[in-house]
Amino acid sequence: MKRRLISVLLAVILVTGTALPAGAWDHDTDRALAATAGYLLTAVPDPQVGSVGGEWLVLGLARSGTELPEGWLDRYQETVASYVSGRDGVLHTKKYTEYARVVLALTAIGADPRDVAGYDLTAPLLEYDKVIWQGLNGPVWALLALDAGDYPAGEVRQAYVDLLVDRQCSDGGWSLTEGGGADMDITAMVLQALAKYREQPAVQMAVDRGLDFLSAQQGADGGFGSCECTAQVVVALCELGLELSDGRFVKNGCTAMDGLMAYALSDGSFRHSLAESGSNQMATEQAFYALAAVRRAENGQSSLYRMTAPDAIMVSVKELMELVRAAMARAMTR
Repeated sequence: MKRRLISVLLAVILVTGTALPAGAWDHDTDRALAATAGYLLTAVPDPQVGSVGGEWLVLGLARSGTELPEGWLDRYQETVASYVSGRDGVLHTKKYTEYARVVLALTAIGADPRDVAGYDLTAPLLEYDKVIWQGLNGPVWALLALDAGDYPAGEVRQAYVDLLVDRQCSDGGWSLTEGGGADMDITAMVLQALAKYREQPAVQMAVDRGLDFLSAQQGADGGFGSCECTAQVVVALCELGLELSDGRFVKNGCTAMDGLMAYALSDGSFRHSLAESGSNQMATEQAFYALAAVRRAENGQSSLYRMTAPDAIMVSVKELMELVRAAMARAMTR
């Protein structure tokens, strides 16, 4: 039902041009998703392999349940196969996040990243020393990619978890490079990667400290300084199963979602900063998959990066109790 609703809203937006007024947030996630999906599908008719107009867009669209134009995903898969084949399976010799990004997108659309033009794109993510060369970005995205499809990883999976916990800064945040100052963006990403491992006491402690760090950085408008950073915090909260109304992340009555939607423009796109008036493609794509994460949480579905769980809408305990009360009330009136 939700997928159909998003598809109908998207069709209306594409035909009428209706979208959210600039700077307005009406707390209708479906409408916001449809507005941004309409913008993105017009801006990127053919997704490529890349950090913009590529995998993050594919991830967001696939996980949002948006109905896509016929052949759109097929063209993306063909592009990936051609790209991988043309490089003999080597996406990059240093930046192994290139592999993680493609693995995430392919997993999201139900394709197997272990057989792309004959190459296993998860294999490079098991090369610990090469993955961590890039800084914490490497192990963060390797973990998210490997866990998305629960791909075999042996001991390297725990090695990445241990590294992230060990590299936490004294103030509770994380820095991209060792010895640097804590950064909100990378902190939110680390929390996303660690969300699955909170049964480990050291991880839970690190997560709690990371949340305290982010809470202290949140602005009075609910945001975190830029659209992309705010989007990452929203995704982190969803991955951790936290309500956006969690008291730690409400400032001046504004949630992180309020902060994110402050960057929205009337055509469904998003700007990078509040000082800018024009749209930014990277900001739009990251905001979009954050919206998808929120929508999935609202529906009781698996989180953005948990792609092995059934994609069915589940009934929450609160909703179940309401159904029971309603049934009892009807029985009493008979």
